[in-house]
Order: sequence, then C-alpha cells, then structure tokens
Amino acid sequence: MLFRSLRVLREVDLIAAEDTRTTQKLLRHYNIATRLTSFHDFTGPRKLRRLIDFLREADVALVSEAGMPAISDPGFPLVRAAVDAGFRVVPIPGPSAIVAALAASGLPTHSFLYLGFLPRKPGPRRRLLAARVTEPATLVVFESPHRLLATLEDVLAVLGDRPMAVARELTKVHEEFLRGRVSDILDHFHATPPRGEFTLVVGGYERVRESEEQVDHEA
Repeated sequence: MLFRSLRVLREVDLIAAEDTRTTQKLLRHYNIATRLTSFHDFTGPRKLRRLIDFLREADVALVSEAGMPAISDPGFPLVRAAVDAGFRVVPIPGPSAIVAALAASGLPTHSFLYLGFLPRKPGPRRRLLAARVTEPATLVVFESPHRLLATLEDVLAVLGDRPMAVARELTKVHEEFLRGRVSDILDHFHATPPRGEFTLVVGGYERVRESEEQVDHEA
C-alpha cells in the first residue's frame, strides 16, 4: 500500500469495493474507519445512480479485489458514469498485473497490446487470436486457472510456438514466473495443474525471423 492510497482511503467519505469483506480486512489492518459499500459485476443501475448522486456532495474511492481498479474490473462503469457526469476522476497508482508481467517477462516492452480476458468459448477465442497473428506488438492476456490449458493450446495452434512468459499470482505470496516457448509452458501445466490467476505475455509476430526461417528451409 502506498502512503497516498492510505491517505485517500482515510479522507474520502465512502469506499466502493468489489468485495467489501476483503476490503474490510485491509481497512482494519490500517485502522481506517471509512464507510464501505459494494460495487461489483452484479451491481445494478440504481446503485450506480446512487453513487453518482453521492458524488455531488462527497468523495468516493473505488477499490478493486486485485490489480488496478477499472482495468478488466467491474469498477469501470462507475468511472465512466463519473466522467460522463463531469466529476473529477483521479487515479491512485498501484499494482497493475499488465505492467508487472510485461516488465518481468523478458519480452519486448516498447509496444504491447492488452487483450484482457479472452472469450470463454473456443471458436470466438481462436478468431480473436487469428485476428492478431501478424500483430508485431507483444500481447498481454488475463486468464483464469480452469481455462488456462485450453487458451495455451489455442495460442499454440493459432499463433505458433512463440516465446512467452506466464505470471502467476502477481504481487502475492505464491508469485511465479515461467518463461519459454508456448509448447514448454503448455507441457508444464499439463504436468502441474494450474492454480491462481494468470497473466500471459506472448511475443509478437516477427516478419524478419519468419523470412529467415523460410530461407533456411529452402536452402
């Protein structure tokens, strides 16, 4: 936790949290007594309107369950509604799985494309990957443990055996990085059942390397 984050959580009038139970533990640890309310995937438009109305009189802090609030996070509608209503929205820098995984991946970082969570069904997932086959930027993807193997198999089939890194449980106790080719990572998780939350970093399309390999093959 950054000092600025703690100050803001103490000074605001209300904290909107993805999971109030987890956030309450955090607040207790730092002796913060700010009032909590929930804001998650199942929050309806009525609650959203109440929070926007509350902003007309006081300040609200948005807290996600993990990572950076509003990035692949149910807090996004609240941020959008606040911006649309003309309120000032201020980011408080903190952990971001996208940047953390990319920085430690060993893959190019000068240009990257974040794809969020890939589609759950194989067909849409493969079509999305196929649309990025010639994308030169490094690709960053979030994935859950129960879909990790299927996603890796689709990455291998559609994008090929590229270099990649897999970050597991970033910034947590069981943080782990695996690096290698897609096939290496796939073999590892066939032997070791995946657990935790994953960020996948996949090397971009390299036209020069492909041309060199074609010349070698023809020779």
